[in-house]
Amino acid sequence: MSEKPSTGDDEAPKKKKKGKLGIIIIAVAMLAVGGGGVFGLMAAGVIGGGHAEEKKPEGPQFIKKGEVDPYAPPAKEGEGEGGAPEAESEGGDEYRTAYFTFTDDFTSNLKGSDAMVQASIACSTRRDGRVLQWLAKHELAIRSQLLSILADTSEDDASTPEGKDRLQKRMTAAINQVLIQKEGFGGVDAVYFRNFIVQ
Repeated sequence: MSEKPSTGDDEAPKKKKKGKLGIIIIAVAMLAVGGGGVFGLMAAGVIGGGHAEEKKPEGPQFIKKGEVDPYAPPAKEGEGEGGAPEAESEGGDEYRTAYFTFTDDFTSNLKGSDAMVQASIACSTRRDGRVLQWLAKHELAIRSQLLSILADTSEDDASTPEGKDRLQKRMTAAINQVLIQKEGFGGVDAVYFRNFIVQ
């Protein structure tokens, strides 16, 4: 048995094959990673011309002055078709403001006092008409919360401008809390007193 001495020429083709195979594997891996990245960017809508589904904002939307409110409550008797369009100015707030007035006055004792308060209350929203519809729909639950807040108000708070301001903010938060609980969205910007009598 004679052994041939190794000249090193046999190993050269094996090394070349292993080297080419390694380059091919690396190239395929880079293409897979790059393709996955491109797919991810396309799915996110960053590239690709908007093939991703556009997400619609949830809840009532702000209505700019002059825009049509798709959820506007129906016009009351005597309003509408024959009347002039609502006049809106160019200045001031960018969004239109709609108001809701609670049907009955609120009457309550004041905290730690024999005094009583009687108030006529309204609130405002810059969002679409769904907020107004929800205010009417949940007026009973909102009324209950507002009466609780009035009963927890001191005579001093009911008699000073600063106290009334704090009361309005507490009422706004309470209304939004009821709407969030019932409808999943608030939308009331402020509470206003149409009349406010402490006796």
